Amino acid sequence: MKKNRVFIIGEKESFIIRVLLQKLNAAGMEADFVKAGVNTINASLEGNEKAQLVYFVETDETIPRDVRNYLIDKLKDEDRQFILIGDANDNKKIIDNMPGDLIYKAFDRPVNNDAFVKTVSDLFGKIEAGEFRKSILIVDDDPSYMGLVREWLKSEYKVSMAVSGLQALKWLGKNTVDLILLDHEMPVTSGPQVLEMLRSDPDTSRIPVIFLTGKGDKESVMQVVALKPEGYFLKTIEKEELLNNLRSFFKTGKCM
Repeated sequence: MKKNRVFIIGEKESFIIRVLLQKLNAAGMEADFVKAGVNTINASLEGNEKAQLVYFVETDETIPRDVRNYLIDKLKDEDRQFILIGDANDNKKIIDNMPGDLIYKAFDRPVNNDAFVKTVSDLFGKIEAGEFRKSILIVDDDPSYMGLVREWLKSEYKVSMAVSGLQALKWLGKNTVDLILLDHEMPVTSGPQVLEMLRSDPDTSRIPVIFLTGKGDKESVMQVVALKPEGYFLKTIEKEELLNNLRSFFKTGKCM
């Protein structure tokens, strides 16, 4: 079984970093030091896309601007986070200059080694459980089609399903998602009606909605677009095209 990989990034491999590496290795992980730099970090991550990053900041230092920008782009693109270790004041400066959701946890020095190792282990556990995956709700009155789409998506996303608009609205009363894939042509409560109800409720008004439609003629498409969803997919879409479109949407907020 392949070990979980950790890279500790820093300006130099100090005694403290070597101790942390030993602790991680002793806990059954594969840990290595990487000198801070865009090229060195990028080279280390090639072939190790699932490795987790720990950034170690020496006193009175910060993350170089080019490295910081690289980490922001890299982590955002891959829906990942990193762990920060440094002096309390240095940590605060870094946190103030980076999106907060990119930092899983910040450890002020001196570091509690056991707490640090447990945090890294817990992070791998949450990733394995899919806690950091984007969540999608599929709403469609055709269970067969909905089940097919779920099979396509479940390896990359947390997927929930509802067979009607009313069931979806009831489910959303207790849960939240990052995206709703909504069938446009449903009996009883149609997709447009569901969208209208979603937009009128403050709790659901900001959830992105992409319509699923079986009609690809110009008039039908214009009717769908006029409702101003975040986009639409024809139900004839193939698996890889759907996945690529969703990856693009979660990166840019726009459909391809």
